[in-house]
Amino acid sequence: MFTGIVEATGRVTDVESNADGRRLRIAVDDIGGFSHGQSVAVDGVCLTVEDHGDSENGAWFSVFLAAETVERTSVGAREPGDAVNLERALPADGRLDGHIVQGHVDTTTDVVAVERVGEDYRYTFALPDGDERYVAEKGSIALDGVSLTVAAVDDDAGTFDVAIIPTTRDDTTLSERTPGDRVNVELDVVAKYVERLDAY
Repeated sequence: MFTGIVEATGRVTDVESNADGRRLRIAVDDIGGFSHGQSVAVDGVCLTVEDHGDSENGAWFSVFLAAETVERTSVGAREPGDAVNLERALPADGRLDGHIVQGHVDTTTDVVAVERVGEDYRYTFALPDGDERYVAEKGSIALDGVSLTVAAVDDDAGTFDVAIIPTTRDDTTLSERTPGDRVNVELDVVAKYVERLDAY
């Protein structure tokens, strides 16, 4: 389980593609201590560390993306030089500072607009097609693995807004996102379970 509080950003350094999926090598200088089989959220996608090591520039690790992950997430399109958000799994005695994030991406959506509002930023995204009912004002949502609060929903326009403080923007890849970019979406798992229970 994750919290959506990004620990660091890494940089894709190598990509290998084949019929079964893609393998990414990611360099990171802010965190280390990776181990084989460890879970790491890469742009919100829970992936397993295959290999890892250290270099003069910091730590690195590699992960494999199955064909479904390549097809259903934006991580499947990452190329060398691209930045990615990273979060290691929450330890049992850790603090839940964001919200419950599983690393199971539901869908992707597009950035519609980015606007500076004073010191903050307002990002507008397209409502995820077919999953609009899970996006609620003041509700939680994870975008590229970042735990965020929905500031507003415009059903007529088919969009929703989030307010981004400078620290979140500076410490995550949201600073590189512009209109037209695709981001991973993980909807609030609590909302999905409530809907499922209500069906009975």
